[in-house]
Amino acid sequence: MPLFDSDFLKQLEYLSLVSRRVFRGSLLAQRRTLQFGAGIEFADHREYTAGDDLRYLDWNVYARHGDLLLKRFQEEEDLHVYFLLDCSKSMDFGDPTKFDLARQVTAALAYIALADLDRIAVIAFADRIVADFRLTRGKARILPLLDFLERLPLSGADTDLSAAVQEFVRRKQRLGLAVVVSDLFAPGGYEGGLDLLRHRRYEPHVVQLHDRREADPRLLGDIELFDVETDATRKVTVTERNLRRYKKIFDDYQVAVRRYCRNYGAGCTQTSTEIPFDDLILKMMRTAGAVG
Repeated sequence: MPLFDSDFLKQLEYLSLVSRRVFRGSLLAQRRTLQFGAGIEFADHREYTAGDDLRYLDWNVYARHGDLLLKRFQEEEDLHVYFLLDCSKSMDFGDPTKFDLARQVTAALAYIALADLDRIAVIAFADRIVADFRLTRGKARILPLLDFLERLPLSGADTDLSAAVQEFVRRKQRLGLAVVVSDLFAPGGYEGGLDLLRHRRYEPHVVQLHDRREADPRLLGDIELFDVETDATRKVTVTERNLRRYKKIFDDYQVAVRRYCRNYGAGCTQTSTEIPFDDLILKMMRTAGAVG
């Protein structure tokens, strides 16, 4: 079954319409920067000086008071949104897999941004950057993006967010929103990569995915564990005590991710793969204040 079918495209359009109707542009639009220029939204006045464009003279003010004042407008800069998508082998787990949900979430957020004339790029990573969908703009680019995501393979060894971000920030590109879509199961931790994004003045938003069996594994007795990223195996005996300890470690890790994001003003969305992508996007809109 294809990951992106005609029903998926209909859902994307619905999410985009909800975003535009309820919140100006999208849940991403609030990140846009405003500058003074020849935009369409009035900001204030300034005094006329010789050589100024008379088209911006406020003739109503001149007629009433005789003052030569020029209108100033707010001009919006389009937002640059970079999706850092985890393609490591640990994402190939769950039903649906974390990788499938990650690609659907990336596609949905990208479509909302493209529909609002923002620029998007997708950077696929594992232990390094493994593939790129270069910066683009316009709704018509959604089909090439879906094709890119559909063909994207799982690859790499251990997840290394720091190494991927180091490579990413060396590129000559405008700053913007950096959406990290990952399970964050990185042996070296996630903090280094997010710290680097912040220090280089990107705005990080974490979308952390997990499968319910990772949060609550129901395993007891003698089992053989298999590491999907390193292909290593290990025989262990799982007891009730082991399970309680594991669940506490998992829960503490989730709390630590939320605490990091809260402390540093980064966006944070955590979800199980049981949540459909469209419900998750609507939840993100509500969290961002897009839906009441």
